[in-house]
Amino acid sequence: MDALLNWRKEFPILDRTVYMISHSLGAMPRRTRDRLTQFADEWDTRGIRAWEEGWWEMPVTVGNLLAKIIGAGDGEIVMQQNVSICQQIVLSCFDWTLKRNKIVSEAMNFPSNMYNYERLGARFVTVPSTDGITIPLDLMLAAIDEETALVSVSHVLFRSSFQQDLAALTRRAHEAGAKIVADVYQSAGTVPLDVRGLGVDFAVGGSVKWLLGGPGAGFLYVRRDLWPSLEPRATGWAAHRQPFLFAPEHDYDPGINRFLNGTPNIPAMYSAMSGYEIIGEIGVPAIREKSMRQTERLIALAEEAGFRVNSPRDPKQRGGTVVIDVPNGYEITQELGRRDYLVDYRPGAGIRVAPHFYTKDEELDLVIAEIAKLSRN
Repeated sequence: MDALLNWRKEFPILDRTVYMISHSLGAMPRRTRDRLTQFADEWDTRGIRAWEEGWWEMPVTVGNLLAKIIGAGDGEIVMQQNVSICQQIVLSCFDWTLKRNKIVSEAMNFPSNMYNYERLGARFVTVPSTDGITIPLDLMLAAIDEETALVSVSHVLFRSSFQQDLAALTRRAHEAGAKIVADVYQSAGTVPLDVRGLGVDFAVGGSVKWLLGGPGAGFLYVRRDLWPSLEPRATGWAAHRQPFLFAPEHDYDPGINRFLNGTPNIPAMYSAMSGYEIIGEIGVPAIREKSMRQTERLIALAEEAGFRVNSPRDPKQRGGTVVIDVPNGYEITQELGRRDYLVDYRPGAGIRVAPHFYTKDEELDLVIAEIAKLSRN
């Protein structure tokens, strides 16, 4: 018996689809509809008073729900709109005109992150993959030197599901006097994570995927002891010590609010809360145990069907997704969607298939069988 399948009734879309796309958009919890109705009711009945009755504090109070999932403390996360904004805030904390102005990243980092780094005027060094799946740890460590200001890494690579050694990378960054920002978008909610224990300086991510929170709710963690020394240039009135004074001079809030910017995205945070609560209640270790078992089964099924797998075989190096190299992968993915088998496709990688805690074992067989059938047509 799989006790986690008791949660299936909380996700209406599972009644009508084989849902294998939680790495891209997690299934919506049933209670999220009630949360969004709550937002509408508060706006309708309380009007402007809703700000002082809880809305204004939501970037931190909702962040506290997430803190329990990724190993942060209360008041150490602020909600943002997306990772691009989070990255811009982090980057704006540095002076890129100094000699120490090097950014080290993996060449398979998410493009949105790369776009931000390339336009800074900083020296940007990327470490290539030697197999299109993994990033050699020794090459990453060797690229970090005394002129490195920031190490930027994806904890789990979106293109292959390779999990990097965040502990080793953090140690090396700090030995070299650099800071590290970890993009945990593809790990938070499915891979155990302890940002405090790891000592990462910044962590960024979003709620769209494994956290089941929908779009528009990104998050930024900043190590508490760094707050007094960081004054992000990407800022706004919500980062002021006393924002409702509307003072012309910026006086940064002493706490995590100093990393806010403009008016927060309230409806997106209402959308995100239910997923955070569910992941927190189940616990990431239980989710990870099932994920490792099901992704191992997916790999075996894909290989039995004659497909190449573009994800690590070692479960300790693999996130929650299995990437399958299928001829005409894009067209097959489109047809799968028409048949209510939901996966996605990434150029140069393949079809990405992602079970979550609500996935039945038999659905693994169904999706691979359907891919195999379509590939023969």
